[in-house]
Amino acid sequence: MTDARHNPYETDLDQNAANTVPLSPLSFLRRTAAVYPQRIAVIHGPVRRTWAETYERCVRLASALAKRGIGLGDTVAVMAPNTPESFEAHFGVPMTGAVLNALNIRLDAEALAFILEHGEAKVLLTDREFSGVISKAVHMLEPKRRPIVIDIDDPQAKGGELIGEQTYEQFLETGDPAYEWPMPADEWQAIALNYTSGTTGNPKGVVYHHRGAYLNAMGNVLTWAMPHHPVYLWTLPMFHCNGWCFPWTVTAMAGTNVCVRTITAKGIYDALADLGVTHMCGAPIIMGLIVNAPEDQKREIPRGVKMMTAGAAPPAAVIEKIERMGFDVTHVYGLTEVYGPVTICAWHEHWNDLPLEERAALKARQGVNYATLEGLMVADPNTLQPTRKDGVTMGEIFMRGNTVMKGYLKNPRATQEAFSGGWFHTGDLGVWHPDGYIELKDRSKDIIISGGENISTIEVESVLYKHPDIVEAAVVARPDEKWGETPCAFVTVKEGKQLTEAEVIAYCREHLAHFKCPRTVVFTALPKTSTGKIQKYVLRDQARALNEEKA
Repeated sequence: MTDARHNPYETDLDQNAANTVPLSPLSFLRRTAAVYPQRIAVIHGPVRRTWAETYERCVRLASALAKRGIGLGDTVAVMAPNTPESFEAHFGVPMTGAVLNALNIRLDAEALAFILEHGEAKVLLTDREFSGVISKAVHMLEPKRRPIVIDIDDPQAKGGELIGEQTYEQFLETGDPAYEWPMPADEWQAIALNYTSGTTGNPKGVVYHHRGAYLNAMGNVLTWAMPHHPVYLWTLPMFHCNGWCFPWTVTAMAGTNVCVRTITAKGIYDALADLGVTHMCGAPIIMGLIVNAPEDQKREIPRGVKMMTAGAAPPAAVIEKIERMGFDVTHVYGLTEVYGPVTICAWHEHWNDLPLEERAALKARQGVNYATLEGLMVADPNTLQPTRKDGVTMGEIFMRGNTVMKGYLKNPRATQEAFSGGWFHTGDLGVWHPDGYIELKDRSKDIIISGGENISTIEVESVLYKHPDIVEAAVVARPDEKWGETPCAFVTVKEGKQLTEAEVIAYCREHLAHFKCPRTVVFTALPKTSTGKIQKYVLRDQARALNEEKA
């Protein structure tokens, strides 16, 4: 056996600038702009921009930010829908060494103010349509903590005002197109900050690094067998896990980004019919939008469009309808903490011969790990011993690998808990099937996924408890054909007091973003254990029963 100290493969064969370069998705943009400068990179309404033009705009953005003092470790926030500016920020911001914080455009001012302060945003690029909520959020911060505000003046925006120092286009004019932006010195360097609602009212800041973003972007290519020059329709928000890393994926493959700021059935059909869309992602609600579109909005579309969906598994009827329309559906699973999707229901050709119900049941499984995720298992949350692969034994889903987050910003305790035992604890419960495929069964964190958005039940409950006439409250998910899940509140009212469902929902709407508010309110005594803990599994059964009664 060769002595490790005299290993000839380690002698005089060191890493150096010639053989080692930090992995970063920024390299995708440099290559694509050089190799395919005249190919269309972005389509947004009447706007058509080539990769050469897009590259210059990203460089100008980086230069303009650098001139304002933005550099390594600074945070730049973006509040915008799926527009070219959102896409450009995925490159222009990290080109300075700064970190991109893409904000959820559906959040309320209080949540946005918390994120801006916690993430210490130095610059905020904001679409004029959200000027109202952003203005309110910014003014909740101390003057010295307020970011520089730059307005994205998109002609397609519906209303709003200009509240910043200058417009985005004016800001780009201050940038140097010849700016020599640096690649990261270390691939572990942070590239993005994404907030997740987690299990508490205040969201946690999930930190991505360049290496993980690079690898998950490549994982999307491998998993989907994505060819060169895809035409990608942006129905998935770019603020969701940085669009599941697809801004970087599409760039690596020199594709075309079809930007749509408002997701409608007509907009989707028009893009599919007129622009040659080949790929798209979205929650099951997007599938429902396509399938249930009014006949006067439907158009003949090409067969073979690939659609990746995640979250609550689509109903079998929806899968059947959309596949009959010619879509090729792929089901994936992931979390904000792992850069978006990292498992896939990898398909086997012989499954195509099975009846639809069996195919739908197989397709609903979360599946196996991406090639770029090192480890995936279902195990006992205390011992980390893998569960039996019997499709019955419940355990927690664990992951490990290079596409797991750096950790939670300024939250070492939560980071340590998440990585305890050398695995990332997802908090999701599932089973392991004999073929090695996992299937999600429950969410131990009680997160509700509604239309692709995460809703913390604790956050909603905390608002309900503030109502002067409510004694107790618990929120669980109620299955919904359109949204996947919606919040269902079970409420106990003070003796002698009366409330209506409409009154409770209206109260929540005064304190929460509307999408977080309960769609259903049930007035009842809450079931509890002998120790006084609310039995949410009982309430979940009751919420499901409501659907059966309705049917």
